[in-house]
Amino acid sequence: MRYSRNQRGIVGDLSEIQSVFTACLQVGRIERAGVILQRIAKINGIEPHDLLGLHNQYLRAAVEEIMVNPSTSSMQDLHKWFELQIRLPGIPQNTDTVAYMIKASLQAPVSTRDRLVRRYMDMLDEDSAAQLWDAEVLTAQEIDQINHIYPKYNLMVEAHEDVDTFEDNEAESATLDQLESHLPVPSVRPTGQKGLGLKSLKKSLSLFSTLPSEGIDLSSATAKMRRDIQTRLEEDAVTSAIDRWRDESTHLNKMGLNTSLQTKSLGARMWKWHEALTVYLKTEVEKVNASEEAAKMSMDDLERVNYGPFLRLLQPEKLAAVTILSAMSTLGSLGADKGLALSSAIMALSRSVEDESIFDILQKESKKPMWPHSKNRPDLKSYRRAARFYSASSKDAPGTAPLDRDDSSAALSERGWPMSIRAKVGAFLMSALIQVAKVPVTLTHPETGETVTQMQPALSHSHQYKMGKKLGVIIANKSLVAQLKREPVHSLLAKHLPMLVEPDPWTDFSKGGFLAHPSKVMRIKHGDKDQRHYAEAAIGQGDMQQTFKGLDVLGKTPWRINQPVFDVMLEAWNSGEAIANMPPETPNLTIPPEPEASSDPLERRRWIREVKNVENLRSGLHSQRCFQNFQLEIARALRKEVFYFPHNIDFRGRAYPIPPYLNHMGADHCRGLLRFGEGRELGESGLRWLKVHVANVFGFDKASLSEREAFASRHMEKIYETATSPLSGSRWWLNAEDPWQFLAACMELRNALESPDPKKFVSSLPVHQDGTCNGLQHYAALGGDIWGARQVNLEPGDRPADVYTAVADLVKASIVEDAANGDAKGLLLKDKISRKVVKQTVMTNVYGVTFVGAKAQVRRQLMAAYPDLPNDDVMNPATLAIYVATKIFTALSSMFKGAHDIQYWLGDCATRISTCLTPEQMSRLESEWPRLTSRTTEPSRSTYKPSTVDELTQFKSSVIWTTPLHMPVVQPYRDSKSKTIITNMQRLSLSEPHRSDPISKRKQLQGFPPNFIHSLDATHMLLSALRCDELGLSFAAVHDSFWTHASEVDTMNTVLRDAFIRIHSEDVVGRLRDEFTARYQGAMHIASIRKDSPVVQKIKAWRESKPITRKARLPRSKRAPYLDELLLERKRMRLLNSTDPAEVEQGKSIVTPTSIFQAHAAEEDLAASVDLENTGLGDMARREARSRANEDDATEELAESEDSEEAEDTMDAHAEGADDSTPELESGGESEEVDERTVFEKTMAGAKPKYAVHTQIWLPLVFPPVPKKGDFDVTRLKNSQYFFS
Repeated sequence: MRYSRNQRGIVGDLSEIQSVFTACLQVGRIERAGVILQRIAKINGIEPHDLLGLHNQYLRAAVEEIMVNPSTSSMQDLHKWFELQIRLPGIPQNTDTVAYMIKASLQAPVSTRDRLVRRYMDMLDEDSAAQLWDAEVLTAQEIDQINHIYPKYNLMVEAHEDVDTFEDNEAESATLDQLESHLPVPSVRPTGQKGLGLKSLKKSLSLFSTLPSEGIDLSSATAKMRRDIQTRLEEDAVTSAIDRWRDESTHLNKMGLNTSLQTKSLGARMWKWHEALTVYLKTEVEKVNASEEAAKMSMDDLERVNYGPFLRLLQPEKLAAVTILSAMSTLGSLGADKGLALSSAIMALSRSVEDESIFDILQKESKKPMWPHSKNRPDLKSYRRAARFYSASSKDAPGTAPLDRDDSSAALSERGWPMSIRAKVGAFLMSALIQVAKVPVTLTHPETGETVTQMQPALSHSHQYKMGKKLGVIIANKSLVAQLKREPVHSLLAKHLPMLVEPDPWTDFSKGGFLAHPSKVMRIKHGDKDQRHYAEAAIGQGDMQQTFKGLDVLGKTPWRINQPVFDVMLEAWNSGEAIANMPPETPNLTIPPEPEASSDPLERRRWIREVKNVENLRSGLHSQRCFQNFQLEIARALRKEVFYFPHNIDFRGRAYPIPPYLNHMGADHCRGLLRFGEGRELGESGLRWLKVHVANVFGFDKASLSEREAFASRHMEKIYETATSPLSGSRWWLNAEDPWQFLAACMELRNALESPDPKKFVSSLPVHQDGTCNGLQHYAALGGDIWGARQVNLEPGDRPADVYTAVADLVKASIVEDAANGDAKGLLLKDKISRKVVKQTVMTNVYGVTFVGAKAQVRRQLMAAYPDLPNDDVMNPATLAIYVATKIFTALSSMFKGAHDIQYWLGDCATRISTCLTPEQMSRLESEWPRLTSRTTEPSRSTYKPSTVDELTQFKSSVIWTTPLHMPVVQPYRDSKSKTIITNMQRLSLSEPHRSDPISKRKQLQGFPPNFIHSLDATHMLLSALRCDELGLSFAAVHDSFWTHASEVDTMNTVLRDAFIRIHSEDVVGRLRDEFTARYQGAMHIASIRKDSPVVQKIKAWRESKPITRKARLPRSKRAPYLDELLLERKRMRLLNSTDPAEVEQGKSIVTPTSIFQAHAAEEDLAASVDLENTGLGDMARREARSRANEDDATEELAESEDSEEAEDTMDAHAEGADDSTPELESGGESEEVDERTVFEKTMAGAKPKYAVHTQIWLPLVFPPVPKKGDFDVTRLKNSQYFFS
């Protein structure tokens, strides 16, 4: 709900108004904050304890201002505020409120101080007075003063806590000061790489500026010194970036170069931008001040008073630097050739500013002397959640708050910037940067040939059309694009870099990882508060301890840069050649010649598509090279240091390194650059595993272990040549599947074999053990499939099984059979099916890919392998892909029968949950029912709009479950309405999820099976990490690829098998059903009954017996029919559960469709939702397979692009999905007539799908029985040497 503006320009919804209020307090604009708070107090529906929370924030800021700048008038204003704004309206005070007033009273002159203190102390009883110390407002000295003035309660505190902490902080400060004064600034040896190189990166990080140039490195520093340096790195990244830009500009000026026109240094260029942007921001803040004081506001004033307070949160110099850093980092990492979406750019920019302002506030809070020192370092949690759970008597537990909670109250539970504020602040800063940022561009006069250098805008705001929609974009000047290609933005924030010390252990949602910079243990989408609430509740109950410990194990693994590999990579990079996965600096791409005018309109269309493909390829190569430049610069700066990757998790529990640019989850070159920070002797088994690893990363990983070992021995001469002359030799290593990792393995093996005793060689190279289609491994164990378990190496065997080859063999056998029967497609494809054709579809089927996505995958593989396939109306790549995809799905469903049933059961559960109403929703519907069924409406003068029946009956229940490690998982998929936000650049349409939004039924269903499997493989990884740590192993993981030292691989493999057996020895699915039953108890869902069920006629007869006049007045809902029957059933159940026998009898006499179904039908009478047709492994709809055969290419391309976007949340990056939300169609038999028209023809003819007519009723939310498990015994896995190999 939005609130209209008044004469002081306060406008927006509650979250916006509150954010402006908070921003004003944080920068000391107390008077302005008071005006806003008075406006908030007039809004209907705000809970008193929420309003008191805002008043307490106001009092805290006002008291702080009094203590910093004491004055009689401000003291009087504060006491007047308390009386008129808090006591007079009857807002109930708590201990914090009184504590602030007592603290202010202690600042009064002695003549009035004692009287004021006694007055406020009289407001407290003995129990409340005892809580004064816990209020985190009064220092020990102030408590002592109170005891002298008001000895009635004689408050007791442990005063020494403040002193001890203060002394500790002094010691920390002394250590840093000593470090700064005694460590000389290093001189850096220049290098030949293009761009600013090592010197610029080192100067951009305060860490390196404090290191000595000779004799000492971080490895010899004490643990305390290393932590001090890491803290400085996190705190000073922005400031040091400004210093570097300034120094670079000064250096060029001393050389006599005009930094306004020279183009060789991006750093000096950004210094000019920084100077201009700082002046621009200072001017804008002055305009904001004037707007807030204006008696009558213009439209510009109204905008400024909304976003203006947030510009004050950081000093203009720092705000300008963060703006430049964020914008340039986004351009550098995402590429600027084709334009960056404006919404993405400004939201990324505002997030960076918000994060930095929060960090800045926390740093300032920690240094304020007027608050209890042991308690004056609020973490991110206390900053963002100050108002949540404010009242001790609040009945809403975290994670179980009613779904229909009003926004007025919910807005106070989070203090992050609202989406609209982010958009306005980001748009202003981006437009300001566009105004001031200039780059020199050298042009040649077309007539005179004279060379002229002129200043042009570095960035511009434009528009592009995408999928028929007009989108705002940021376009970078070609000169800037070329410079970004040569030279990355070296100044990175600390959260983008690895740590120099072990990360702090995780202890809370926002405590752990980086030492000073706030980080979160879980990656959640902005606005998705449910997952955070559940996680915080689990943390409070101690249920996340195992997850935290697992993340700590991953974070404390030390790493180093593999120097020999780095040297080769640097040489390859500087050559500008395309080597391994490194794109060329200047790709040789030619634009096809424009065709001459012809009568064929498709010829020019094909040419345009070819031109676009070339430009897209060029842009992609440029973006890739920019990103790799980031990574190489970081590797160069850290090449002699030991570093660490703090980890956090996504909502499913999968772990990821927080530093995004260089980590072991990166591409092949990143993994090849990294080695463990400590080494272990190889021993007998280590040397063998090192040889196996060489074969694995080359791509020879489907053979037996002995054959892989023999592969290394057989190619030893080439391995030596690779390790010795990687770029000057034959470059055989570039044939490897993972070239850079293969190069690292070759160098390690050569070094080991050349050492005096290879078994004593100390190796630090990580050796990988990869699972065999890990998702299918979990499904095979859940379903007990013997055949499927054998294909994914759960069953012991002499050789590794390959599920992709097994599926390909089944498909080939079926096609050969069709060919023998004369089938044209079989005859064409009988020799064309390979492992590669089926691999992606098999891999992604377990993660929810639908038949549409599978068809697109197969089509791409067939066209890549056989570009000359026929392409006519009957036989074309699309029809052939449908034919092959059908065979793949059939093979999978026969191979993994039990897994198929489990996947279908998971989808069925998700369907029921996503079509249910909770008890809270039904209670509210009952209370609103008289109004909804009334014919008369009372006129209301207030702005409050009562909820409609559709709003009251929206399905809002997400699928929620708990992993075996007790971590709650909440699926975040909701249908969020877009919101139009007017910024100073353009109108933006943005959507932000909220827990009151209806869930997306399709995404909840499609996402649940793969997300559940992801939560199991995340559990497997964390359990393995914990056990490996207990055994003293170094451990790293990339989802289902686990790394350790070569000598420890056998031990780790035992751990992996034991952890998998531990998970699947329990009844995982049965426990999930029990959890669902308890979690969704009391809910009712809408169900469909099969048309041929006898109970249908009984229900129809009951409905026909009801009066027609009554039906006519009933409110109708689009998604939830028969609401009167739902409420009648709810009444029946309430009476049946009564302790009064008379009421129980009354309940028994009530008949409802639900009671009829329960008396005369069973689970088998329910019709399956059409959404479940493609849920099980290998499922597909025949109708879909036939109808899709006639799609034209344009439709296919559109579907593929939509599919990849929709599937983003439910699958891995390499998986594909599809938007498969079809209406409930009648299923037909084989003889059903097929509509041969194309999609275009059917659309033009206005053809509509045939809807199945099902009888719908409300049923209690119960879950179907768990499918019967197969006979596979998971303990047989103990002897499978190829489970991970």
